[in-house]
Amino acid sequence: MKVNGKESIFQKGMKLDEFLKSNGYDEAKVAVECNGNIIPKDFYGEHELNDKNSYEIVVFVGGG
Repeated sequence: MKVNGKESIFQKGMKLDEFLKSNGYDEAKVAVECNGNIIPKDFYGEHELNDKNSYEIVVFVGGG
């Protein structure tokens, strides 16, 4: 699968929330898109990763 344009490795059957945690992402500060569709945060624990999908993970940064 691709994450932010780069090939990424994951374990078969891994859910999106597990992937985010294992890669140091804070779920409260990200938005995730799969093949052009935004995945609602409520579904991170249900969305199973697929090597044919392309994901974009956007991290929100505070500032002023």
